[in-house]
Amino acid sequence: MFGYNFHMEDSKKPIVEIYSDGACSGNPGRGGYGTVLRYKKSSGEYVTKELSEGFKNTTNNRMELLGAIVGLEALKGACSVTLTSDSKYLIDAIQQKWIEKWEANGWKTAGKKPVKNVDLWTRLIDLMKKHDIQFIWVKGHNGHEFNEICDKLAVAAYNSDNLSEDKGFSE
Repeated sequence: MFGYNFHMEDSKKPIVEIYSDGACSGNPGRGGYGTVLRYKKSSGEYVTKELSEGFKNTTNNRMELLGAIVGLEALKGACSVTLTSDSKYLIDAIQQKWIEKWEANGWKTAGKKPVKNVDLWTRLIDLMKKHDIQFIWVKGHNGHEFNEICDKLAVAAYNSDNLSEDKGFSE
């Protein structure tokens, strides 16, 4: 799944948990994402991988999306995924089918304005075609173990000295 070879019985898709969060200092401003991937081996032991990256100038919503995308892109093959995020922007866009409406309307909102972050939404759509994904919303900063870990990763990433350019961001 993420660098390991797992044996799957009955050729079922591996089941993976992904937790993601994004954070910014200023919006736009320095930003980062934090992502945790978990896979339960047949022995019952969990394999966990943490991912994070910081950016010089971006938005919170871009980081929320990027955390989920990077987690899905880290998977080596098609998986059955539970993706948990505290981002209403991400979860509502999927569950309320905004993303489908935006795409059908040529990436325009219901108000005929351009949809923001199209570069990331199209990456996510491609990943949704590859994986079976259940999107789950959790309240942020409310004691959810993996959401808290992701938040710490995201904040540490944007506070680091090694920040990347968010090439898809334009103010």
